[in-house]
Amino acid sequence: MTLYSRVRPLAFKLPAETAHDLGKRTLQAAQSTWPTRTALSYAYGYDDPALEVDLFDTTFPNPVGVAAGFDKNAAVTHALAALGFGFVEIGTVTPYPQAGNDRPRLFRLREDEAMINRMGFNGQGMERVKARLEADGTPDIPLGVNVGKMNSSSEREAIEDYRRVFDRLSPFADYVVVNVSCPNTPDEFDEGSPEHLRTIFETLEAENDRNVPLLVKIGPDEPEESVFDLVDIVQEFDLDGIVATNTSTSREGLTSPRREEWGGLSGQPLADRSTAVIRSLADYTDGDLPIIGVGGVDSAESAYEKIRAGASLVQLYTAFVYQGPSTATRINRGLAALLERDGFSSVEDAVGADLE
Repeated sequence: MTLYSRVRPLAFKLPAETAHDLGKRTLQAAQSTWPTRTALSYAYGYDDPALEVDLFDTTFPNPVGVAAGFDKNAAVTHALAALGFGFVEIGTVTPYPQAGNDRPRLFRLREDEAMINRMGFNGQGMERVKARLEADGTPDIPLGVNVGKMNSSSEREAIEDYRRVFDRLSPFADYVVVNVSCPNTPDEFDEGSPEHLRTIFETLEAENDRNVPLLVKIGPDEPEESVFDLVDIVQEFDLDGIVATNTSTSREGLTSPRREEWGGLSGQPLADRSTAVIRSLADYTDGDLPIIGVGGVDSAESAYEKIRAGASLVQLYTAFVYQGPSTATRINRGLAALLERDGFSSVEDAVGADLE
């Protein structure tokens, strides 16, 4: 029995967001000194050259990252690196501080190993995040920045929101993700319309003097036709990749009494759907467009399934809540064993193996 398995029942007695905040404060304390960071790395680090992935002009020590939403304000990036994750994506970051939706807005679905959130892009805003990255430095693993708009912004104002956050934070980023697929923000206009997407990408490309890799995050609920239309626009602007997928509004097959809460569903129930989207994207693009796979990654097997379907990297959030600080290490150890079992010398060799 691990320490986390003993602590989790106590944490789960707290409201989900309260427990999340407490967990982040614990991680902040753990990363605050060199000895504590070193102790975390010693306890949870796992290195294997077979797990390295070269992508976006940088080297990821392993393919298992933390998805946007966990560390919105770049408060615990160093702790997450010490826990063995191969990269971390902060955000979604907005131009100004934003309260988000009213509490409660984060719910555990224990019976389904899932969560529902309707956070609504709450965060401290780009200037606080920028100041923290300047003061604390970036972690020793690749850093992604997920950028979004203010909830009150019009379609025209949203473009400027993306530009402002990109301008402030892209110097710290190994890649930037445009988030136009969140189900928890007001539907003032169609964020996924081709015209809107083209304006976003034109604006950010004009700002991108440093050639920071630019990706877009898509949802799991769109019809395949709409997804391919977006991919066509991504390829038109020569963007660097896709994050697939965001949370879902579907409640199919859930058993938890909290299943009717509104918001975005994450965790194990998304596993098959997100993998199917990854496979469709990889097939449609002949494997030429890098994909970061998200949704239901909670084991080496589920991560490996997404990699074989076409994802070069994977991310998780909900599994970290349920399984604790050893999550990345356990998945990476298992991935290394699966690669060896199947005769792959690296993760990169396994990407898209099931498409062949």
